Amino acid sequence: MIRIFIGYDPRESIAYNVLCHSIQTRASEPVAITPLKLSQLGGLMWRERHNLQSTDFSFSRFLTPYLSGFEGWSLFMDCDMLVLRDIAELWILRDDRFAVQCVKHDHQPAENTKFLNQPQTKYEKKNWSSVMLFNNAKCSTLTPDYVNTTTGLDLHRFNWLDSDDLIGDLPHGWNHLVDYDPAVLLEEVSNLHFTSGGPYFEEYENCSYADIWFRERDRMMYAGKDRPDY
Repeated sequence: MIRIFIGYDPRESIAYNVLCHSIQTRASEPVAITPLKLSQLGGLMWRERHNLQSTDFSFSRFLTPYLSGFEGWSLFMDCDMLVLRDIAELWILRDDRFAVQCVKHDHQPAENTKFLNQPQTKYEKKNWSSVMLFNNAKCSTLTPDYVNTTTGLDLHRFNWLDSDDLIGDLPHGWNHLVDYDPAVLLEEVSNLHFTSGGPYFEEYENCSYADIWFRERDRMMYAGKDRPDY
């Protein structure tokens, strides 16, 4: 079973659902998807919302190992994504040498705001935490107490690990930053990340790869006797 946790924000409900559809329709193995909705986390998240926090799941993502019982492996993904390949191809990259694996971006955005006029924060290891393969037993520091009391920078810069040597690499195509990363052939992209704002927001409806996202949305909404082509 491929265990996936996806960040959920009510303002991006359509993004969450289209992402789930893109995963499920391409997966060759059973997938279990859990939305990280604050309304369902009860007393596990009690820290006050920070003025630099752009989504509901900015910090709750780090509860993934705890919610997995600190056992096995789990995958976390932001909701503003679209998977284009079999998620089993990512899952098979799990490496027991590491506590967590991610795409190690050098992301230094020039702008100060992003979707819905949210702040565009800048920090070391930015966007590393938007796709994370957690080796849950090696992430035991990430208890609810820790996640709720440490700084956001400590969480997103992986300061909860003893060493950066415990952070493994994932292929860049599994977290392609739309309109930031250099253009590549679509065949080289496994997962599109609309990190500044996806086409489901009016002001970003003409962003790169918007046509692919809208096509996926239409396939998700399809009902009829014939299966849509993929």
